[in-house]
Amino acid sequence: MEMCRPSSFRKNPSSRSRSASTADRISFAPDPLPRSGTRHGSRRGDSFGGSQREISDEDARLIHVDEPSKTNERFEFAGNSIRTSKYSVLTFLPRNLYEQFHRVAYLYFLLIAVLNQLPQLAVFGRTASILPLAFVLLVTAVKDAYEDYRRHRSDRIENNRTALVLTNGEFHRKRWKDIRVGEIIKINADETLPCDMVLLSTSDPTGVAYIQTINLDGESNLKTRYAKQETVAKNPRKERLLGCTIKCERPNRNIYGFYANMEFDHKRVSLGPSNIILRGCELKNTSWAVGVSVYCGRETKVMLNSSGAPSKRSRLETHMNRETILLSVFLVFLCSTVSVLAGIWLGTHKDELDLSQYYRKKDYSKGNVENYNYYGIGLEVFFTFLSSVIVFQIMIPISLYISMELVRLGQAYFMIRDARMYDEISNSRFQCRALNINEDLGQIKYVFSDKTGTLTENKMEFRCASVQGVDYSGGKANAVDVNGGYSILVDGKVLKPKVTVKTDPELVRLLRSGKEMEERKHARDFFLALSACNTIVPLVVETADPAVRLIDYQGESPDEQALVYAAAAYGFMLIERTSGHIIIDILGERQRFDVLGLHEFDSDRKRMSVIIGCPDKTVKLLVKGADNSMFGVIEQFLNMDIIRSTESHLHTYASLGLRTLVVGIRELSSEDFEEWQSAYERANTSLFGRSSQLRAVAVGIEQNLRILGASGIEDRLQGGVPEAIESMRQAGIKVWVLTGDKQETAISIGYSCRLLTNSMTQIIINSRTKESCRKSLEDAMAMVKKIRAMSPLSSDTGGRDSVKVSIGLIIDGQSLVYVLDTELEEELFKVATACDVVLCCRVAPLQKAGIVALIKNRTDDMTLAIGDGANDVSMIQMADVGIGISGQEGRQAVMASDFAMGQFRFLECSIRGSPLLVRALHGLHIDNCDQSME
Repeated sequence: MEMCRPSSFRKNPSSRSRSASTADRISFAPDPLPRSGTRHGSRRGDSFGGSQREISDEDARLIHVDEPSKTNERFEFAGNSIRTSKYSVLTFLPRNLYEQFHRVAYLYFLLIAVLNQLPQLAVFGRTASILPLAFVLLVTAVKDAYEDYRRHRSDRIENNRTALVLTNGEFHRKRWKDIRVGEIIKINADETLPCDMVLLSTSDPTGVAYIQTINLDGESNLKTRYAKQETVAKNPRKERLLGCTIKCERPNRNIYGFYANMEFDHKRVSLGPSNIILRGCELKNTSWAVGVSVYCGRETKVMLNSSGAPSKRSRLETHMNRETILLSVFLVFLCSTVSVLAGIWLGTHKDELDLSQYYRKKDYSKGNVENYNYYGIGLEVFFTFLSSVIVFQIMIPISLYISMELVRLGQAYFMIRDARMYDEISNSRFQCRALNINEDLGQIKYVFSDKTGTLTENKMEFRCASVQGVDYSGGKANAVDVNGGYSILVDGKVLKPKVTVKTDPELVRLLRSGKEMEERKHARDFFLALSACNTIVPLVVETADPAVRLIDYQGESPDEQALVYAAAAYGFMLIERTSGHIIIDILGERQRFDVLGLHEFDSDRKRMSVIIGCPDKTVKLLVKGADNSMFGVIEQFLNMDIIRSTESHLHTYASLGLRTLVVGIRELSSEDFEEWQSAYERANTSLFGRSSQLRAVAVGIEQNLRILGASGIEDRLQGGVPEAIESMRQAGIKVWVLTGDKQETAISIGYSCRLLTNSMTQIIINSRTKESCRKSLEDAMAMVKKIRAMSPLSSDTGGRDSVKVSIGLIIDGQSLVYVLDTELEEELFKVATACDVVLCCRVAPLQKAGIVALIKNRTDDMTLAIGDGANDVSMIQMADVGIGISGQEGRQAVMASDFAMGQFRFLECSIRGSPLLVRALHGLHIDNCDQSME
């Protein structure tokens, strides 16, 4: 049984905060919280990429391994040559002009220039009307040509790189652009992958390969990929994989999903995300890896995800377009008036035109001979109208757009060079990814912020634990091992964790007690689950002291890293991980556990699980997940007292701003395991409906658990966050926080960052049905009106204005399920806008976008969304202005944003007051003054 690679597991973030006991809280939760996992998402459902949808035969592609000619015989798949440039020599001029003339004003100026070329309408010199437009077009064309030349040069360098490709039983160097789907490729250490390929074998006997995806998603932590054991033993150079075929899904953008089957030797093997490595990744800590190309060139996932920031139009530009239309209407009216008056004058004086020296004479030397251009009243009126358009063209100046671009360019330069927005930690400056909406930063009314990694550092530190109903926290948890932390001796050298964790002396004594008692067994199982139920990769690194080595735990989730470091500090040190087993040093005794299966974390279950074979021949299921998910699958009757104690501890941890996690265990009988194994293999080898089938298998086995305990992890606030939020609130900007945290954690962070205050009245909505949600919103609206009526802004006897009572709305994702996309949206809008602060907890990514749309679609106020993770992309793209934080969760948010920065506090410098808007308007005012003087 092969281990199924999980997606990254992220629990809810938090930071330490003061108690909110002095604040008024009004809670609308008419229904008790269910014990089962709650539905998490809007009624639209989550949006998945192609690899997460169920695929049919029509959507699958067939690849013959090591037979590229046969693979491309029926359908010619894309070659591996890439092209990021926009133009060629032949298409540059027409395509660039076509793109530039998408700006309606340029069409207007082109019309003016064409009209001025006609002899009957030539008001100015013919070249004088062409030169300004030609200059603007030329400058833009030169800029676009230079940028495209750089892209051409980059493409040429990329396409001419070489890789080892198997040809006639030997690996030979081949240019990347010549690689085809179906060819077998060998990658050496520190080399970059030329295409998306399925792993066949690696230098590691177990088929493990370590990759770095910093070029793909910005994450620097190493990730593990695995070759199937059926192909690891085969040597492609000696024994050709004849008849081996891969049936996989068609190319799609989802870099975290891949479904396929491999068939050879009458066997059918399932392939998943853990078996594919993508173009742009680098091979690390692995001597070599061999794989077969499945997606090449423009069909690779990195190329499909290479789209830029979303196209948005600034409010000022929209206003300018509206004013331009109004000026155009006025221009038509003015020219019509002139042409009508000209027609009246011509009708009265057409017999005297030979005496009118100012009229269009062809030759003044011929005396009184009728020698002038006269085309009749109708044409004369028409020509006068067109001539007037040329004369009054200054009303819509072409330099207006040039000035706008120059002002924006200057703004971008000063924002990028602003030393106040330079982040020394990440060595990153402010980035302007959308130059056309700079001035919108000065008009922001609503700020929607994520919490994890945006308000907090997203650097997790294990703080406390509840084991078998006993809380190990408080003052004693701050003690540090006098020996500098747990360490072991390996090959005569000291091996210890890279990160030290504060431990609780009482819990350490319990674990190391020689007495076989029930509490000790449960505590050991708890830390075994922390060290085994994860996807962490342990790497041994050298230090300046040759007698000491450090073990560095690499992983995609900061939560998992913190938990594994905590387990190591208590004597459960993860030493080695392969595709089939893990080795853990348990209090000085090295033990091997076979990994029999692993179920991925998903937003429906909100937990992950691993099945391990223990040295004592028992099979155990270890599960960890969110509390509202775990308590629904824990055996209630056998654990009732422990559950009550654990729930109390979880509430305490959350009130301190800690991220919480619940751990459970189940010992599987041979019948249970065989039943699960059979169902798992059927689901894992299915190309159709695999995700739903695997989820059903996971739900089926993750039942009747015995609770082991819970953990509390601290995620500290970033520096300057409280001051930035306070400054924005004083400026009249409303700050809403949208987080996936549980309610207590979210409220605690709200106090820490000064979003919530002790004097603020809190309205809490936790509803579990649509009707109760409707009633809660009605009661909340009535409460808001009552509070506002009781505390009007009026003068007291002392002559000072009374202070307005602040109101904060706190609503969870379960309630939003029944509000978003329903008739209750309008009720939520009224309540939320009447409050000073809104805090949404337990929300899914699409719910974040729905909250932003709630304001954006109903008001003219400018909205700004800021976040750091892939789950924030939807709200970043929905807002008028999207800002990505260069944080610990990759660059998905940055890639989807209009602006990027290193810390939340820099937002204050970006949007405070309206300097950007003032400068933009000042530049346009100067331009208009210059035009008027002309």
